[in-house]
Amino acid sequence: MSDIRRRDFIAGAASLAAAAAVTLGSPREVGAGDASFMNNVPDPILSGDDLPTFKFALEKSEGRVSGLSFAKEATVRQLPISKGIAGVAMGLAPGVMRELHWHATAAEWAFVQDGRVRTTVTGPGGYEETNDFEPGDVWYFPRGHAHVLECLGDQPCHFILMFDNGYFSEFGTFSITDWIGHVPKPLLAKNFGLPESTFDGFPKKEVYFAKGALPPAKPATPGQGWKLPPLTHKYRLLANPPRVNNKGGRLWLVDSTLFPISTTFTGAVLELDRGAMRELHWHPTADEWQYVLQGQASVTLFGSGGRYRAEKLEQGDVGYIPQGYGHSIENVGSGTCRVLIGFNSGIYEEIDLSEWIASNPPDVLATNFGQPAAVFEKFPRKDVFIAPNDGPSK
Repeated sequence: MSDIRRRDFIAGAASLAAAAAVTLGSPREVGAGDASFMNNVPDPILSGDDLPTFKFALEKSEGRVSGLSFAKEATVRQLPISKGIAGVAMGLAPGVMRELHWHATAAEWAFVQDGRVRTTVTGPGGYEETNDFEPGDVWYFPRGHAHVLECLGDQPCHFILMFDNGYFSEFGTFSITDWIGHVPKPLLAKNFGLPESTFDGFPKKEVYFAKGALPPAKPATPGQGWKLPPLTHKYRLLANPPRVNNKGGRLWLVDSTLFPISTTFTGAVLELDRGAMRELHWHPTADEWQYVLQGQASVTLFGSGGRYRAEKLEQGDVGYIPQGYGHSIENVGSGTCRVLIGFNSGIYEEIDLSEWIASNPPDVLATNFGQPAAVFEKFPRKDVFIAPNDGPSK
């Protein structure tokens, strides 16, 4: 190598090293979405001597309320640990819709808890789909796709929204009234080929909750006519058989293998009988967001270095488990417990502690724990997944 080339090579390497030092020097200089944020830079929230709280009382929070309609959110602002997923509890009164809008920085996954909802979503190319949803149904809208949510019928509806970005705020969406209300009339007139006076009575600020007549029983035809997308935005989660049906509980789960459009989310409903437990486990490729639909749950979190924390979640509370952290969910109420769970990955993956133990020979386990190999002959030989209330006593 010539001296000139050698000097150029050394200078280039020095520049790369300096850039790497700047990138890694301070966790606060690395933004969400940068690969090094998750993989290389310690998260200040999780790197302390003690694990932070991973619980937030979502339904008891203030949020935005308009009559019987409301929106309450859990982002990193309310729950700092939840950097990968944000969530919203929303209710709509009869005749109310969450106005036409889109999310610039997050995809939306939703579960209908009560009532009936109609959605209309528009994607690139003008593809449009209108669907009606009942309790137990879910929808998914990719990032940036425009949509509207309407309460159907004469009863209120309630649904839970999840977003694949913990920094996303429901109150920072791009709403159609906010946009048109702040564009000069001459520009609007030119855009649509209409007189400026057409826009005289339009709202001057974001409406957010728009109230009108009850929607028709059958969806009206869009102005352009029907132009269906190649993939549907609707999946009937609870109308399908559970993926797991063990003694002690059940799990309904849908990821992109069953719901192909849901490329960034997996959703599940975990139902635990009294005293049952979703065993100790972790998810290698996703954060976990929890919302208690019914009952009471004790959720534990293991964060390495002897750090351990337990939180009791009531109905309407949210829990959050960072990717790769060990955890369990136990029904500690007097009846059935149901938990809605979301993962920010389109493919579901988990490793259960019983499965990990069973996948190793007794002699390896004996050396690890300093116990006779015979002890581990008593352990389950397969994945437990849900431990019922009638398990072995001490």
